[in-house]
Amino acid sequence: MDNKSVKIKTIRPETLEFIILYNQLKGRAFNGNAELAEVLGFNSASSITEIIKSRQNIDTEKLKIFKETYSSYLQPKQATAQAPLKAPQAPPARQFQGIPMYEVIATASGVEVYNDINDSQPVGHMYFPGIEECDFALPVWGHSMYPYLENGCWVALKIIHDMKILPGEVYYIEWGDYRMYKRLLASENEEEVIAYSDNTAEKVGDQLKYPPFPIRKDEIKRLCLVKDIHKKHNH
Repeated sequence: MDNKSVKIKTIRPETLEFIILYNQLKGRAFNGNAELAEVLGFNSASSITEIIKSRQNIDTEKLKIFKETYSSYLQPKQATAQAPLKAPQAPPARQFQGIPMYEVIATASGVEVYNDINDSQPVGHMYFPGIEECDFALPVWGHSMYPYLENGCWVALKIIHDMKILPGEVYYIEWGDYRMYKRLLASENEEEVIAYSDNTAEKVGDQLKYPPFPIRKDEIKRLCLVKDIHKKHNH
């Protein structure tokens, strides 16, 4: 009988481990015995065959090289890999920081020369519930809109981009070379609105100190609806 056909009497544990791992990794970690023999430092592929057929035990050092070389294939799967995928969470909603406050003189009497607020830096931010849809805040100077708007109060404003005017509402308007707060009323001339002042108590002689006057709609540079009034400075 050919001695090579007889299995060795005692198969050491490291040889059994090698055989098990060999069968698991062949075709994934290595393609054949010749490739594996070169990795482990054997002279020929037949050495691998002898070990797999239990005719020869593997040296512990060779097993160590085998396990180190293919360690990435021997790592157990992480538990997280088996966990069900979670739906991506939406980023937290950005907290409302308030609307910018500009210390730009907007006289209720309409005598202040126009300056673009976009050229100014905000002096702070105004925040209280209900003004989230507003765009910015300006102070009131003058007394023409008293008692609705008091001198020194801050007003939260919403820009009316389509320039549509609701007659009877109070607006902040920029027109010509001026800025002001006025209650805008309908005019018989459809191309105009009437700028009305709520303060009808103050007079010069027998004339109103703040008389109503017409404004051409196409001369209004900026139209903002007064949405809320804050009586105290908020910065």
